[in-house]
Amino acid sequence: MTKAMKLHNTLTDRVEPFAPERPPEVRMYVCGLTVYSRGHVGNYRTFVAVDLLRRTLLYKGYRVRHVMNITDVDDRIIQLSTQAGRSIDDFTAEHIRTFEEDMATLRLQRPEVLPRATRHIPEMVDLISGLISRGHTYTVDGSVYFRIGSFPEYGRLSRLDAAGIKDGARVDSDRYDKENARDFVLWKAKADEPPHAQWDAPFGRGRPGWHIECSAMSMKYLGETFDLHCGGVDLIFPHHENEIAQSTCGTGKPFARHWMHVTHLLVDGETMSKSKGNVYTIPEILARGYRPDAVRYLLCQTHYRRTMNFTWEGLDHATGALERVHGLWKRLGEAKGDGEAPPEALAAVERACRAFDEALGDDLNTAEALAAVHGLVTEANTLLAEGRMNASGADAVRQALSSMDAVFGVLVPEGEQDRLGPEEQALFDARQAARARRDFKAADDLRGKLEALGIVVEDTASGTRWRRKR
Repeated sequence: MTKAMKLHNTLTDRVEPFAPERPPEVRMYVCGLTVYSRGHVGNYRTFVAVDLLRRTLLYKGYRVRHVMNITDVDDRIIQLSTQAGRSIDDFTAEHIRTFEEDMATLRLQRPEVLPRATRHIPEMVDLISGLISRGHTYTVDGSVYFRIGSFPEYGRLSRLDAAGIKDGARVDSDRYDKENARDFVLWKAKADEPPHAQWDAPFGRGRPGWHIECSAMSMKYLGETFDLHCGGVDLIFPHHENEIAQSTCGTGKPFARHWMHVTHLLVDGETMSKSKGNVYTIPEILARGYRPDAVRYLLCQTHYRRTMNFTWEGLDHATGALERVHGLWKRLGEAKGDGEAPPEALAAVERACRAFDEALGDDLNTAEALAAVHGLVTEANTLLAEGRMNASGADAVRQALSSMDAVFGVLVPEGEQDRLGPEEQALFDARQAARARRDFKAADDLRGKLEALGIVVEDTASGTRWRRKR
């Protein structure tokens, strides 16, 4: 059975019950990285928040089918790869690799599907063809544009007044003035771009615009209407507004039912820019001596709808807070005495777990959830200091922290919690993907392979767990 979850919906601008269409299954799409350079800490503010949402849904008993795209063709990628004298695939391969490295460093759970735009051109062509046949487009010099005047609901997500827009006020660029709604390009016919950045289509040789990519990939893997679409607030307009328009007009059905957006990250109170020298990658932060788990902890602290201010002092505080949790974990191993757990320890665990669960269910309130963690740490430390904690009580506290760590991913010290090996993790992830698509025969086969390796898999109300055979 799943637990209640309320989540802000950008479409309605309300915190409302999250209600997937086919519970306990959740179909979730996230706009991933555009791979023209290495991702920076601002990108990972969003990706960590979405990872927390994914983990929370699993913690609350849902099955998640999580799709996150990789944009590997757009204006900048073509420009930079051409300047470097490299093909798009060769140029983006390096940045895809570093993206996956950074996801692993920050302990982001791998999405069930990581589709690349260049591998889904046929789906984009089909969607554009459908829009053409339904009268939502026009063509200029071989490029196909979406006519936003053909979609009366345009602007609903971003609360933009699009009334009075005239056909022909169009834009070729993938990015444009956030206050200016214009007909946007679906398919670009640009003779000045290299041949390897062009594909054949019934409406002429060219390549997709940025917006059509996410519509085609999300609907391929999640269906024409799915539960949850996530991304940074900077994507609300024009990208997500355009996704809604072209997807709804292309299928005649609603697109995403619930929209979750993560607010900006500042650095020392300022927006990030190369000219200010405050754009930091994850390796650059680690090179200053900080641990990956402390970076993740810092990115978890601020509620996803509040502006986060990244500072080195804040990272120092995050390191200290995490060391306090890890310190308790290690001291719990020193608790002596047999018998049942002390009532005070069990009461502390019950209070913390209830507060933790309620905080996460209240619009993913990670700040309050972490307050519940630290409340348990304080109470457990007091019981240890006063000699009122035995081995059973310590086990109860450890189990609570382990359960909470299923969401935060950093509360248990590195090496203290058994982890799956590469082959075991690959089989486990494949089984999760099979369950998400309701292929239970494949899931059972993968469970058997894991058991042959000594891994016992258990599907519980709080998500899928594993343990090693004794």
